[in-house]
Amino acid sequence: MATDQSRLDLLQGTLDLLILRALRSEPMHGWAISERIELISQDVLQVNQGSLYPAMHRLEHRGWIDAEWGVSNGRRARFYSLTKAGRKQLEIEAENWERLTVAIGRVLRMA
Repeated sequence: MATDQSRLDLLQGTLDLLILRALRSEPMHGWAISERIELISQDVLQVNQGSLYPAMHRLEHRGWIDAEWGVSNGRRARFYSLTKAGRKQLEIEAENWERLTVAIGRVLRMA
């Protein structure tokens, strides 16, 4: 398990990408999205709830995710799912991320 010092804060664009990716397989409520990201990253990435919900509202406003009310553990919760536009945006963002990480890798390896 990662310590607080080794956990990374997420930049807005990165968080958007991770939310879109988390929703690719199934609709989820906010808490489940943050837990999925933390689990898959082996607790390296911590999703701050104060950042998560504004990001999801932003993605919903852009038409990349939809939300509807449902029940989770006996409580009402908003479940988010990817729209067709969101799936397309996920592809674009993932390609951009790949280009960025390759470029950063080149800079880090320069002599």
